[in-house]
Amino acid sequence: MRGSLAGAAPSPIEPRQRLSVSIEETSKRRFLRSKVFRDGERALHSPTKNRNFSCKFPTIKLILGFIALVAIWSLWHSPAIYNTEYISSSGSRAALVHRELNGHSSADQRYTSLLDIDWDQISRVIEKLVDRHEYQGVGLLNFNDSEIDQWKELLPDAEHVILNLDHVPNNITWETLYPEWIDEEEEFEVPTCPSLPKIQFLGKPRIDLIVVKLPCKKSKDWYRDVARLHLQLAAARLASSNKGYHPIHVLLVTEHFPTPNLFTCKELVVREGNAWLYEPNLNTLREKLHLPVGSCELAVPLKAKANWHSGNVRKEAYATILHSAHFYVCGAIAAAQSIRLAGSTRDLVILVDETISDYHRGGLEAAGWKIHTIKRIRNPKAEQDAYNEWNYSKFRLWQLTDYDKIIFIDADLLILRNIDFLFEMPEITAIGNNATLFNSGVMVVEPSNCTFQLLMDHINEIESYNGGDQGYLNEIFTWWHRIPKHMNFLKHYWEGDEEEKKEMKTRLFGADPPVLYVLHYLGLKPWLCFRDYDCNWNVEKLQEFASDVAHRTWWKVHDAMPENLHKYCLLRSKQKAALEWDRREAEKANYSDGHWKIKIKDPRLQICFEDFCFWESMLWHWGETNWTDNATSSPAAPKVNTASLSSL
Repeated sequence: MRGSLAGAAPSPIEPRQRLSVSIEETSKRRFLRSKVFRDGERALHSPTKNRNFSCKFPTIKLILGFIALVAIWSLWHSPAIYNTEYISSSGSRAALVHRELNGHSSADQRYTSLLDIDWDQISRVIEKLVDRHEYQGVGLLNFNDSEIDQWKELLPDAEHVILNLDHVPNNITWETLYPEWIDEEEEFEVPTCPSLPKIQFLGKPRIDLIVVKLPCKKSKDWYRDVARLHLQLAAARLASSNKGYHPIHVLLVTEHFPTPNLFTCKELVVREGNAWLYEPNLNTLREKLHLPVGSCELAVPLKAKANWHSGNVRKEAYATILHSAHFYVCGAIAAAQSIRLAGSTRDLVILVDETISDYHRGGLEAAGWKIHTIKRIRNPKAEQDAYNEWNYSKFRLWQLTDYDKIIFIDADLLILRNIDFLFEMPEITAIGNNATLFNSGVMVVEPSNCTFQLLMDHINEIESYNGGDQGYLNEIFTWWHRIPKHMNFLKHYWEGDEEEKKEMKTRLFGADPPVLYVLHYLGLKPWLCFRDYDCNWNVEKLQEFASDVAHRTWWKVHDAMPENLHKYCLLRSKQKAALEWDRREAEKANYSDGHWKIKIKDPRLQICFEDFCFWESMLWHWGETNWTDNATSSPAAPKVNTASLSSL
């Protein structure tokens, strides 16, 4: 059984090296500079028509020539301010950020920031730069002339470099960077992201501080802004190009919080109002910038090669969460079993609240989960007793600061092939969902108390698109990295799927050895159905989630679990009644699939562990408004030692 479920180990991801300055661009710049020099030299030595005049006034000619040379030398070596326009990238020669801010061409409103800078805030931030008097250069991006003058007063000892940046073409939108679908299998095309213009800087003077003023749209979706992302990525690329050992700081001036997983809050030195000062880890930053700019390309290849070696195993873990109900306990136990069968030895961490009984905690611990007790977080926009009332509890994942990286998994999925290689990926790494969004069922998280605080600070302000935690996280982490859907493959047949597509999915659900890395069970869960067939067949609106092949795959993992864990997957009396009710409704409707005709042989049908076992009698009053649930009578369990997250 172990061999059939483990599959082949995936491989290292080859880094995507992108040179910031191509050889061709460098040659062009050298040619232009030499041409300017030759043209100037030719002008100084060109013959004149009036040779008598030249001979008559040799002294004046020498003086004028000397003055011209001094002027050229002064402009070339001016210590006060640099302008990088002559080396700006992009073949389009679009208008540059700095020129537009000062009226030299029609302003591009996408890059325009209307923020009135509070220079007292800026001054307090600058005070934190203890070595500022030794700064050689300060790079300024997206500031106007009057603001640049202010910077020169604040840091008078450094040379001020005006960083010019070509704009992204208007036809590149957020949907271009984050398309709903890409051809992951490369059947028709190789997906590629557009190239965003970069700041080209020759390295002199040394840049010690990069300062960027970010635009912020006056709309709900201000965080999905191409210009805003472009400016941050451009600053990050310039910072990461630093080859020396001296630290480099990045100061973002913005009305709203910056992209939280580019420059992270762990790298935040100080924040004063609209000024955010970072000292980024340049090695980590370079790794992020090697990835595609958006989800328009896969950040991890579909067919990862072997010999992938991750970082500190002791600082990495798989994690899931259970709150408000025990129905997913069996799923979490099976998920843990699948991780071990796939060959991973990483820690397994589960967050549970007080509604999870000691009995069920005992089963989770026996399955290998390290239990952390949490206090639930209420979704302030959810109705009382709604399905999403407490799902913001997922934010507690960011408080697992004993770990550098977490791969979060929903409790209703199976790991069929080892995905430890995802620990090499940054936050947030996930598959695509609908529109420009990611699916949070499998995602890479980097625990940090300050990120947790960021999530908490905005729960009353930012609205989730679907009312749940996934929607909210998509509003915070708009810059994310796409992995193949095989790494979180949804058990779902779309209404428009052709028969060939459905057959392909069915083959994937049952492949042995497995092709999929992760199989995510939507609809009614396998452990809440009889094992004889997928009970989604008996509910018309759930038939799109029905697959007997995927159902059998889950039970294969269940049967490989230690036998003492099987009792946590028994059916309650009420669930048996619900399944029989759905079967009778399917019989009345005479569903053509005919699953309602199958005689149930699942031994759990005959096992009762509750005080009330006559589940058939429940059908007499099924659906009545005064229906009362029967409590589960759980056997006594050994005492479970649980860890508690700090400051909850």
